[in-house]
Amino acid sequence: MKPQQFVVIGLGRFGSSLALELIELGYEVLGIDHQEERVEEMEGQLTHAVMADATDEGIMRSLGVRNFDCGIVAIGDNMERSILAAILLKELGVKQVVAKAISILHGRALSRLGVDRVIFPEKDMGIRVAHQLVTPNLLDYIEISKDYKIVELIVPECMDGKSLSELNTRAKYGCSIIALNREGGGDNSIIVAPTAHDHLNKGDIMVLIGSNESIERFEDEAVNVE
Repeated sequence: MKPQQFVVIGLGRFGSSLALELIELGYEVLGIDHQEERVEEMEGQLTHAVMADATDEGIMRSLGVRNFDCGIVAIGDNMERSILAAILLKELGVKQVVAKAISILHGRALSRLGVDRVIFPEKDMGIRVAHQLVTPNLLDYIEISKDYKIVELIVPECMDGKSLSELNTRAKYGCSIIALNREGGGDNSIIVAPTAHDHLNKGDIMVLIGSNESIERFEDEAVNVE
């Protein structure tokens, strides 16, 4: 069962943007921060926003944090407070605990404490930007595992008008086009699981899944030929 209620500890840039996106997606969010100005900024935008010390067990119990499905530690300026808040969420019995790490050492410590998922926002963004810089047609990049990824690529002019059967990406490169997003948007712009008869248009966005090697070969031999 997916989480319905989230508590976000730390309402800096990362925490506040994450909390607001969860609200936009229709979930309940309790935001906690020890800085009054951050809490005031989030009041009225989140389900609840509270100024509190997230490392104080009594306060966290009084806020009913243990009843939340997912706790997110988004503290980015104090490793000690981050670790203590994560420990407390685990001890209170929060079902899923996610934490932002500000260094490899910090992330390693969080993992050893039993945090369910450790996030490295700066590192992950750096990886994405690097891939975008070396592949001009690349819009986004998601690593599924060490060996597989999903990418969004802009359809280049050399593929304009070609059908998926003509490209035959699975046979030629070992990767698959799993979705298309037509240029111009609109309700019917997204095609999920396109067929061999669907055609590509210059400027469309194609979503591919495959091994790192197969997608890189597709980019080198088919996309970047112009």
